Amino acid sequence: MIDISVSGLSKSFDLEKKILDGLTLQIDTGERVGLLGKNGAGKSTLFHILTGELDYDEGQVVIAPGRRVGLISQIPVYPADYTVEDVLQSAFSRMFRLKEEMDALTERMANGESDDQILRRYGELTARFEGLGGYDTETAVNKVANGLSIDMEMRARLFDHLSGGEKTRVNLGRLILEDTDILLLDEPTNHLDMQATEWLEEYISKFHGTVVTISHDRYFLDRTVTRVIEIVDGKAEFYSGNYSFYAIEKERRYQERMKQYLKEQAKIEQLTAAAEKMHLWAFMGNDALHKRAFSMEKRIERMKTTAKPTRAKKMDARFASREFKGDEVLQIKGVSKAFGDRPLFSDIYLRVGGGERIAFVGENGTGKTTLLNMIMGRERSDSGVIRMGPSVKAAYLEQMIHFDHPERNLVDTMLFAKKNLSAQSARNRLASYQFQGEDVFKSVSVLSGGELSRLRLCMLMDEEINFLVLDEPTNHLDIDSREWIEEAVEAFDGTLLFVSHDRYFANRFATRVWELADGTIHDYPMGFAQYRAMKAEEKRHAVPAPKPVKKGDTRPQHGSREKQALRRQITICETGISRLEAECTRLDGEMEQVACDADKLNELYRQKQEIETQLAEEMSRWEELSLQLEE
Repeated sequence: MIDISVSGLSKSFDLEKKILDGLTLQIDTGERVGLLGKNGAGKSTLFHILTGELDYDEGQVVIAPGRRVGLISQIPVYPADYTVEDVLQSAFSRMFRLKEEMDALTERMANGESDDQILRRYGELTARFEGLGGYDTETAVNKVANGLSIDMEMRARLFDHLSGGEKTRVNLGRLILEDTDILLLDEPTNHLDMQATEWLEEYISKFHGTVVTISHDRYFLDRTVTRVIEIVDGKAEFYSGNYSFYAIEKERRYQERMKQYLKEQAKIEQLTAAAEKMHLWAFMGNDALHKRAFSMEKRIERMKTTAKPTRAKKMDARFASREFKGDEVLQIKGVSKAFGDRPLFSDIYLRVGGGERIAFVGENGTGKTTLLNMIMGRERSDSGVIRMGPSVKAAYLEQMIHFDHPERNLVDTMLFAKKNLSAQSARNRLASYQFQGEDVFKSVSVLSGGELSRLRLCMLMDEEINFLVLDEPTNHLDIDSREWIEEAVEAFDGTLLFVSHDRYFANRFATRVWELADGTIHDYPMGFAQYRAMKAEEKRHAVPAPKPVKKGDTRPQHGSREKQALRRQITICETGISRLEAECTRLDGEMEQVACDADKLNELYRQKQEIETQLAEEMSRWEELSLQLEE
């Protein structure tokens, strides 16, 4: 069955350019579709047309009869006194109307009416009410709220007092609770932490209806979609697979088109050269060759040629690195922070060395951004000391980007920030960040979230730095821009500390993970993929969590520096032992599953022997360090 049918759809917001130009597509019931395209390609416009919020110029749009469409894009306006709980409960408005009619019929029957039509209607309403889960709405709300990290305290707050990200989360919860057949999700993961994103992925996998997602989160797309539709120049191109398949297939198609284009151009050049020679020979006395040359030129005109394939121009700017002298970038000693009677974290001890790449993770609202602001001197700690090394030059890309004078245009913003920059140099730098032509004279206040990020990066990358602090750097960026900033970070040879819920980004760069939970920071000296595997393993087997490095345990006690160094080494050693033990447990589980496959069993046994050898070495080192400490 076809849920969505779009044929020859055209839409323009001005007379010069059509944002959708003859778009044709079809989405069947139960499909999981990713809708891709560069910023401004018309993806959100299509969503608003499908929901009836926008009219269109030409074409036909058909939604299957009886299918309810839900869009998570813009936040509806609710009454000023609505709490988060009221918003979530509004998902059951149809159910409440059924209940009101059932109550009215119950009252009529209680008053002595026994008409068969009343009984039949009551039976129909009861069946529908039960089918919609009418007697168990509280369980459904709790399940969704827990999955999206909407706690009881937040459910009691006024909806109007929430941040933009919190409103998006609540509205997503409301949409999921509705009896919706077709889910249209516009950047659903932008304001979700990793836990909530993974919960949403699980929900989508079990959802019985149709899902169409606009997202720049490549990991999310890989886990949720089975088909990709890309909007290019107002038309649709189709890819039968997830994002990884799309990326490979798109490059293959580009190479194929380029090969065909070059082949056609070579043929045209060959025929053109032959026609020119014939004209030349005709002037030398062989008039009959003119006719053959003209015939050849007409053949060239009739040839159907492939348009030259193009790629989006990539930004190629890089962070200007500054040489780092010393062995310590950052020292955090005994730091605590609370807002009123709500503690965020307490007694934190951390040390960052040169060249480290640290992913700072944790649920939304735990205080990650607060600690970054404290590190950058934008916020004070309640206690403790934060100190950077003497040769450290830091740059900070904040999550909520703010410019002091948003009324200025882009060129003036650059000129006021960089006093020794000429107007032409400012325009050249902006052009390298894809701000070209009249765009440079736009006011900063009208820029989108992605454009604000690009402008801030344009200003940051001109400074020589050796410590880069990023807070959700890929939020609001399209996939091309995300790949560009990843390449820029890859080329940066300084120290990196970043908060990101983009698992693709974190997996690529992290060599160490800070996890903020339960009011303290646990330090895992490993890559992000290894950290996630370890957390998944402990969750799957329900074993006690591997003992993390709690830097609070390494705060200076009475004793020498040698003792402090030994304690740190022992703590790191204990973390390594916990990690290797968890890896042994994982391999044991896999060996049980492939017990009948000799080849796989041998390979896993070999891996386990290597891990056990490393474990024995770590245990021996731990004993040696412990003896040294006792002595």
